[in-house]
Amino acid sequence: MSKPADTQQTDSPPPVAPAAVRRLRLTDFRGYHDLDLEIDARPVALFGENGSGKTNLLEALSFLAPGRGLRSAGADGVARKQEGVSAQAWAVFAEIENIQGRFKLGVGARSGGRRETRIDGDPAQQVELSRLIPMIWLTPAQDRLFAGPRADRLKFFDRLVYAADPAHAEAATAYEKTRMRRQRLLDDGGADPVWIDALETEMAGHGVAVAAARLEALIRLQAEIDARPEGAFPQADLALDGAVEADLASGVAAAEAEDRFARALREGRGRDGAVGRTLTRGPHRTELATRHRDKDQPAGDCSTGEQKALILTLALAQARVLAVRSSIAPLLLFDEACAHLDAARREGLAREILATGSQAWLTGVERVLFEPFGSEAQYLKVDNGQIAQPARTGN
Repeated sequence: MSKPADTQQTDSPPPVAPAAVRRLRLTDFRGYHDLDLEIDARPVALFGENGSGKTNLLEALSFLAPGRGLRSAGADGVARKQEGVSAQAWAVFAEIENIQGRFKLGVGARSGGRRETRIDGDPAQQVELSRLIPMIWLTPAQDRLFAGPRADRLKFFDRLVYAADPAHAEAATAYEKTRMRRQRLLDDGGADPVWIDALETEMAGHGVAVAAARLEALIRLQAEIDARPEGAFPQADLALDGAVEADLASGVAAAEAEDRFARALREGRGRDGAVGRTLTRGPHRTELATRHRDKDQPAGDCSTGEQKALILTLALAQARVLAVRSSIAPLLLFDEACAHLDAARREGLAREILATGSQAWLTGVERVLFEPFGSEAQYLKVDNGQIAQPARTGN
């Protein structure tokens, strides 16, 4: 698989600035009734006891990206509850800055309503947020990602792709909606073949777009991993095991790949209808295969600590790719990132984050976990939904 020409290094790389949150205000979000926090562009280390509200802050920030947030709760699951009664509305407001300037972002929802998005006070689409504040997040649920279900690995990889290519989220959503419509028709039986033909043609178009975006992201990600010597985090060898991705990687033109996928869907109608799910191999059944290069071992066979290190390898490499491609270092949300990491890897994590220039938000039980950042980070103690405001630095 060849590398795209624009991954080559240049003598004068473009300037890079972080997508940094400078003010965060939460209204009736989870355990926060009315939080108003002003910070600078350095990494943010959140420390405090379990259940104190650290992850809730990261989740609030994750709603400034398309999707259902890092807990997959959606708009109807995050309103603050008091004596079992949910607030009538919730909101997340942030003032952010990037290389383009300063922007005011807002998301929120009323009880039973859909999530609303605003940029500088004007209604906006969720995908527009990704262009202003690209975001990568990791949670403790991903610590054994490579040993868990295939769908979780694919979801993790797709989120990395979304950060670099916001249109990928739209294509993936359209693909899933079309796939579900087709499956409902097959489940009901006796649907008009012409109607199913049209759906399968549409599904194939979205599917090839999804597969192409994944392949491009994989090539860039692997090139970035290969370009850096192994340090605190191991190098990884990546591959996508999927029928459509394989066609595109072998040089099949997009139009032909669409025709092949549509034909496979047509031939698989009887089977898909009989079992009640789409067994026809498409982008929804793709596997992200990852190997620990030095050990020449599948990631799923590695220890929990090694798996976490490999996940960080991928996330940090994608952060570097984004910084080069868009000149915006992405926001990093790393929940309990230091868990299962020894002292050397904690130091390595600090070095890598500072090198990307990203504003990372990290959580941990004790402040000592973040000592490798020294004065290059700002430290906030979280205690039962209350935050000790950092001293203003003038940055």
